[in-house]
Amino acid sequence: MRLSGILAAAICALGLIGGFDIAAAQSAPDPRNWRQVDPENTIYIDTVHGRIVVELYPELAPRHVERIRTLARAGFYDGLIFHRVIDDFMAQTGDPLGTGEGASTLPDLREEFMFRRGPDMPFIEAAVQGRARLGFYKAIPIESQPDAQMAVTSDGRVSANALHCGGVVSMARANDQNSANSQFFIMRAPNSALDKRYSIFGRVVWGMPAVMQIAVGNPPPNPDRMLAVRVAADLPESERAPIFVLRTDGPRFRELIEDTRRERRADFSVCDVDIPARVPREERRERSWWSIIPFIN
Repeated sequence: MRLSGILAAAICALGLIGGFDIAAAQSAPDPRNWRQVDPENTIYIDTVHGRIVVELYPELAPRHVERIRTLARAGFYDGLIFHRVIDDFMAQTGDPLGTGEGASTLPDLREEFMFRRGPDMPFIEAAVQGRARLGFYKAIPIESQPDAQMAVTSDGRVSANALHCGGVVSMARANDQNSANSQFFIMRAPNSALDKRYSIFGRVVWGMPAVMQIAVGNPPPNPDRMLAVRVAADLPESERAPIFVLRTDGPRFRELIEDTRRERRADFSVCDVDIPARVPREERRERSWWSIIPFIN
């Protein structure tokens, strides 16, 4: 396939809003608008439908991020099925028994539903619902108290929580809120009923079409599997891509919010904002797994 066809297909798959066209994909990675995803805080989930790239956020849930990295590095997740996949909801995996009742041999984790946000974690407001301010930190949608309240808190920070929008990755648990262990789920659609009840630790920055192709069922008749789960930093450079994500604290992102707001009108939600990903153009990369991600020269 010629490069123009690759770019067009990828942009279509991303569901980008107007203003992010092929010319934009071929522009230089302006650091005001693009940031590179940290390989140490990125995991690759390989499936028969393609690779799912998840950015991890230790700032939000440090214990859960460490658990995911530990289990991935131990090969724990390799071959495990998606045992509970509900259309318009989520895809759950990470159970060694495949029944929804299994876990790793590591201790259960204490919940991390909320986090404290300081000036080092810029919040980009996109909507206000009553007293709640909704927006983004990096690529993760969050609800946060306003920055002005930092001046009157003892730690100079404010309370915030991540939101269960599509692509968000969260830890499964039993009835006990401190019972998360190894199982996690990827949101296939927004569900605000889960907010402040489950610990969000990541978001898919590339590969949502693969997530949406995972076999549905509880359990699925023919379940899909995670063929391999790896921390990106552990792979040789030839097997990973330097993925750039649109900065949510940059000027371009504000344009994207306004474009989305105009398109959705009264139905606008922060979950409607699709955050694009790019890789730098290098000829040797065009035959690799990331060849369908739009390029930056």
